Amino acid sequence: MNALAFGEVLWDVYPEERCLGGATMNFAAHFKKCGGKAWIVTSVGEDLLGKEAVDRILKLGIETEYVTYSKNKETGKCLITLDKNKIPSYELLNNVAYDEIKKPKLGDKIFDVLYFGTLALRNENNLSVLKQIISENKFNDFFVDVNLRPPYYSKDVIRFALENATVVKISDEELPAVMNALGKKYKIKEECAQILSKDFDNLKIILITKGDKGSFAYDTENKKIFESQPPKVDVASTVGAGDSFFAAFVTQYLKTKDIPTALSLATNLSAFVVSCKDAIPEYELSDFE
Repeated sequence: MNALAFGEVLWDVYPEERCLGGATMNFAAHFKKCGGKAWIVTSVGEDLLGKEAVDRILKLGIETEYVTYSKNKETGKCLITLDKNKIPSYELLNNVAYDEIKKPKLGDKIFDVLYFGTLALRNENNLSVLKQIISENKFNDFFVDVNLRPPYYSKDVIRFALENATVVKISDEELPAVMNALGKKYKIKEECAQILSKDFDNLKIILITKGDKGSFAYDTENKKIFESQPPKVDVASTVGAGDSFFAAFVTQYLKTKDIPTALSLATNLSAFVVSCKDAIPEYELSDFE
């Protein structure tokens, strides 16, 4: 299983420490830990944080041949604060290195999956590069994370993401904004999934995460809904939980085409990640099967 992951690498900066992060980087790391091989397409600054980021990415087993260095922009950062329930608030720096991702020369490499999120599409450069990657290369599936971080998204980006996904992940917190951007009324989650499947016939699976209330998957072809409930855990941080969920679901689905099994595995792994401060903790995937 080979995945090309397009998007941001940044440092999550907490009051007392910093951790390497970004939805794309987290997804690629968990994809690797779940049995796949991941290449990341991104840009970091020619600064100490950029060098440290690439060193860490390599240690995580992610391929870095499509990582470029920006001469004019610093490595991305996200300032994070956690509330009393360990729910994060984000302050993203703008105009940083991952805002000028360069088009990679993929050659004759074959990728099963293209992954991207919406945050890295907050400017026209990256959107243009991604469109070229999609038009010039063949992928079996497009896994898209609708990760909305106000004010860094637009109606056009949301529509582009949905038009180019075969499997999409949306959190229940983001779902109202997605429906509003499409000019649709927000209804119960199951009905929203059905509406999205009718408007975007490219979608095979719609995943909606609901935090500690679990998750569900809508199989658009068979019009079936599958649900999964997470085990109870003590929450340390929810940062990276959705990325681990998506990576685990994707790898298991690619192996088995079995949606409920993939959903259960993804839910169990993301619950474990929530119990850890690190968004990419050590684990064996077999522990959650």
